[in-house]
Amino acid sequence: MPVTSAGLIVHRRGAEGREVLIAHMGGPFWARKDAGAWTFPKGEFDPAEEEAADAARREFREELGLTPPDGPMVALAPVAASRKVLHFFAVEADLDVADAVFGEFEMEWPPRSGERRSFPEVDRVAWVPVVAARDLLSAGQRPAIDALRAAIGEA
Repeated sequence: MPVTSAGLIVHRRGAEGREVLIAHMGGPFWARKDAGAWTFPKGEFDPAEEEAADAARREFREELGLTPPDGPMVALAPVAASRKVLHFFAVEADLDVADAVFGEFEMEWPPRSGERRSFPEVDRVAWVPVVAARDLLSAGQRPAIDALRAAIGEA
């Protein structure tokens, strides 16, 4: 059975066109990577216990430490990525991300050392033009850019 995740795609009109808010994945594996190492704030949820839109808001708050933006959310078509089904919701907002406080996870590091360390789930966030976001996002999330553009009439 696939894992189910939900997330918010926050977008705004920037000086050079449509921009999306994306987050660079944290931890030692992603530290020196850029292309393919960014994500929309998202996380797993159990559809039997939580609505996807509620999970998207919760994950946004947990990963970025910011209040999810108010405003109408547009459900995008689910994206199949690896063994996951991603449910994204687009919301237009111009958020100040300077005060983001990132959630953490724990893992064994260095590998096979027996030592556990904490790392941020994401280590930075940025507003990025939609065209540039495609190359920065992990491959499984790139179709969400097309879904966003279609939903807002900028395909």
